[in-house]
Amino acid sequence: MRFAVMTWNVNSVRLRLGQVVRVLNELSPDVLCLQETKCPDDKFPSGDFAAAGYPFIARVGFKGLNGVAVLSKYPFRRCASLNFCERQDARHISVILGDEAGEAAGLTINNFYVPAGGDVPDPEENPKFAHKLRYLAELRRWSERDMETRRKSILVGDLNIAPLTDDVWSHRQLLGVVSHSPVETETLEALRTETGWLDAPRILVPPPHKLFTWWSYRSTGWRDVDKGRRLDHIWTSQDLKETIESVAVLREARSWEPPSDHAPLQLVLQL
Repeated sequence: MRFAVMTWNVNSVRLRLGQVVRVLNELSPDVLCLQETKCPDDKFPSGDFAAAGYPFIARVGFKGLNGVAVLSKYPFRRCASLNFCERQDARHISVILGDEAGEAAGLTINNFYVPAGGDVPDPEENPKFAHKLRYLAELRRWSERDMETRRKSILVGDLNIAPLTDDVWSHRQLLGVVSHSPVETETLEALRTETGWLDAPRILVPPPHKLFTWWSYRSTGWRDVDKGRRLDHIWTSQDLKETIESVAVLREARSWEPPSDHAPLQLVLQL
């Protein structure tokens, strides 16, 4: 069974509703995970997604702030949302696919939107950066709890960190910039490796190949200049390693009007 999971920080699901429907119609992922939906649950455009073939939706969100959602072709066995740092801020949602998903039944998908962290990579000077580091610490503790029994699991989302040297356009110039500072990159890589997750895209596109999913709104001529970062991630549990088939970044979506500064990232498994 071919199974495609996609993640995309859409930066307002209602503003980019047509773009999301276009992705669903043209690429037809089995599951699409969205971040920064900026939409209260009662305003979420569920009917439009159901009409596109995605009637099963898990979501949590607020007006103009954060928000995550999972759109699926298959029903869910379970949905849940976690709050970290004692904040109910709509940064996580998880689903387990039901029996109708065939070989993908029982697959757990966790969708995260990690705090961006502000502009200064110093927790003493910047409370937003301190919050980001605290969020990562709690994310690690969450990940440690099930690492021994983890099976058929995928973690996706805008983790707001480009961990590897080749995940940014210039490692040297971005060392002092939030998203690529050493404390962030080392923390995220330790979290991933020491709690048993596979960086699935980098298995197929290993360094030194560049891999970007985000281009700043401030960068004019983003396509030609290509000053990107890999802020969006798809991790899998160890037992899914042999099923990893392909990965793709839908770069052209970055140019759709009005654009999100992120592009969709898709992973295909052969289950």
